[in-house]
Amino acid sequence: MRTPRLFAAALTVALGCSVSASSSSSPPSDLDPAAGKPVETAEPAEKPLEPAKPDPQAEAKKQAQERLAKLDAENKAEAARWTPELTAATTKLAATNWRSLSQATKAVLASEHRKPGNAARDSFRHPLETLKFFGLATNMNVFEVGPGAGWWTEILAVVLANKGTLAVATREPNPEDPSAYYAKRTTSMLATAPAVFGKVERVPNSGSDSFEMGAPGSRDMILFMRAAHGLAEDGKLAAFLAAAHTTLKPGGVLAIEQHRAPDGADPVKSAPMGYLPQAWLIEQVEAAGFKLAAKSELNANPKDTKDYAKGVWALPPSLAEGDTDRAKYEAIGESDRMTLKFVKAKQRATPKAATDTMKTAK
Repeated sequence: MRTPRLFAAALTVALGCSVSASSSSSPPSDLDPAAGKPVETAEPAEKPLEPAKPDPQAEAKKQAQERLAKLDAENKAEAARWTPELTAATTKLAATNWRSLSQATKAVLASEHRKPGNAARDSFRHPLETLKFFGLATNMNVFEVGPGAGWWTEILAVVLANKGTLAVATREPNPEDPSAYYAKRTTSMLATAPAVFGKVERVPNSGSDSFEMGAPGSRDMILFMRAAHGLAEDGKLAAFLAAAHTTLKPGGVLAIEQHRAPDGADPVKSAPMGYLPQAWLIEQVEAAGFKLAAKSELNANPKDTKDYAKGVWALPPSLAEGDTDRAKYEAIGESDRMTLKFVKAKQRATPKAATDTMKTAK
């Protein structure tokens, strides 16, 4: 007689063989015969892997490369536009001995050398009236801060080609530098049309903290158009103003046009949106050794509500919202801007301006 322990062992073996035989003789079913529902397996399926989160640095690099590729395509199209006939006409225009600033500017504004679409901005930017307000003369030595895509450069380069001098800051484009797009945009613009930009003086700048504008006391005018907010946001406005003061001749003009924030606005909050309060900006410039000579409402726009999620870039020409509310922004037009003329005083009023605190106050 088998002992209970041996019996149990034998029963276990028998049952195991029975199950194994049954499994090998009938295919497994994934449905519960009674309910017609899937039978849960003993081991649950592995949880799907979560998609990898995008790398902000990789995404930023990708966007920068796409912008550079787009810029290359735009430069190629612009170079193709320069036929021998356009080159000859522009060369003749640049060699003209103008009788007055008005005569020169009117001729340049009507010239076909201007990039397609740029003339559409004239009604918002009032180029002739603005340059006359600043006191530009065709024989001046002028430095343009941040030429960008060249809207003002293509005007000034021809107006000043015969008797005067136009200079701009340039940097060697570095693909690893987030600002490579802006550096390349300037250098490629200057290279595209020698008939316009051949006489423009290039002033090398080593980086974003460099404010090389020329030899001390060498410039009659520094044109600073819609760029003060960026330097204020980065805490670099005071350093720029000090360099501008050094570069200008005694009595030289610092010509400023800037998107205007509401009166009393906090510059720390408004600068990242592209706007600065007028009284605050005047205070910073005068603290750097300049005297306000005149201010104008030439470029004012009361339709600008200055409260857009994407800041001033929601308005034309950037239209940062794309097709969202496009008609609304186009109806507003370009930003409300202050237009200020400063002259260099004999001495700087204070060693540094309050803008040095902008970056740390944020």
